[in-house]
Amino acid sequence: MNAEKDLVPRTKQFARQVIRLFAALSRDTAAQVLGKQLLRAGTSMGANYREANRARSKAEFIARIGDCLKEADESSYWLELLLDEGFLPPAKLQPVLDETNELVAIFVTINKRARGE
Repeated sequence: MNAEKDLVPRTKQFARQVIRLFAALSRDTAAQVLGKQLLRAGTSMGANYREANRARSKAEFIARIGDCLKEADESSYWLELLLDEGFLPPAKLQPVLDETNELVAIFVTINKRARGE
């Protein structure tokens, strides 16, 4: 399996991690607002990647990969806020944040290659 095909299960696993993090959050209003933002961004990344793999044109592929990158970067932001505000222990958040940053780097690379940069 090549690296890009490995992203299908990897982004799904990431979404599952995000779902579990959300479920572990307190019912504090701020935690829930940040958690719902993370839940939306973190679960849509994999869906967008699947759509990119079914793109009918190079332009559509590039647009979908751009959406993946946007959602990965946004996920990183929400995770950083959850970490900074102490809503979950760093030991629980840091591995997911590390994975998010790796996914951002991967999507940047895919995007640049697709654009021929």
